[in-house]
This record gives sequence, structure tokens and C-alpha cells, in this order.
Amino acid sequence: MSTPAPTPASAPASPLVEPAGAEEPKGRRRIGVLLVVALLAFLVDFGSKLLVVARLENHSAIKVIGDVMTFQVIRNSGAAFGMGQALTVVFTMIASAVIVVIWRIARRLYSLPWAIALGLLLGGALGNLTDRLFRSPGVFRGHVVDFISVQHFAVFNLADSAIVCGGILVVLLSFRGSNPDGTVHQQADKGEQADKGE
Repeated sequence: MSTPAPTPASAPASPLVEPAGAEEPKGRRRIGVLLVVALLAFLVDFGSKLLVVARLENHSAIKVIGDVMTFQVIRNSGAAFGMGQALTVVFTMIASAVIVVIWRIARRLYSLPWAIALGLLLGGALGNLTDRLFRSPGVFRGHVVDFISVQHFAVFNLADSAIVCGGILVVLLSFRGSNPDGTVHQQADKGEQADKGE
């Protein structure tokens, strides 16, 4: 009895032929976007702090919008609104942990909006962490340079602004069901249900 010839379905696929509809990985491009956004946010914050420390520290406040917004240098040992001034080391460790978490997420980052959001968070965290590491009174205890004063609100810097913008974008993306890997929550749930049904 002769052995039947293998059907095309059972024949092994050639390793040189890519399946139809296959797309090239996009992870490297999205990580690149994250790094570029983070670098820009960090450099803008770093440059602004160098400028205001050199020109504004120990000088009178500069009015930008009347008394509503002014520029004045304040060394902040705590978090936003001056809270937790005795916990500078703790805030340094938290910022370091945030950077590590963002980098772990970046390994499976395929979403452009998520790359922008995480880049803003990373750049802002690095900006304030740099102050805590290298400014007086010492390593891990450095005071953050704040200089944007809004009446009846707070004094902050551009790193804080980047963190807030990135956080808002993360919340909006999460409400929309978007994941960092480019999938959507509803699609992921349907895929899990289909797997359980098989």
C-alpha cells in the first residue's frame, strides 16, 4: 500500500515565507517615542531650573499675570504643596520606583498615546529626582527647585507639570480601555472568553 502524499495543510511551512497579514514589530518605535518625550521633558525642566536659579533666586518675584501667576524660586524638600517635608528620602525612593515601573512597561509598549504619557511621567520623575540627588543639602535629601507660583494654589516646576499631564493622559487612556501593548480591554476580554469556550 502506498503512503498518501501529505496535503498542503499538513506540509511544514517554509521558514522564509511570512504568513499573510504579518506586521513588523512596532515596539522599538514606541520605546523610541517614550525616550524622546522623556528626554525633551527632562531637558526643558533642567534648563528652566538652571535659568531661574541663576537669575531669580534671592530676587523679588516676577509678575507674569499680575498677582495670579509669578515666578519666584522656592526650594521644596517635600512633595506637592510642600507636604511631607521630613520625607525627602521617601519621595526619592518613590520616584526611583516609578522610573523602574515605567521601564518595565516599556518592554511591551506598542501604543503611541501610552508612549507619550509614560514619556511625560518618566521625564518629570527624572527631573525632580535629579534635584533630590544632586542639589543641597545632600544626596537623596536635595530640595526640588519650584518657581511657578499660582495664587491660592501652589508653587511648582515644569517636571511637576509633565507628571500631571502624563497622569491625566494615563487616566483617560485607561477609561477608554486602552492598554500599553496596543490592545483594548474589551478585545482582551473577548479573547479570554473565546479561549475558555474552546
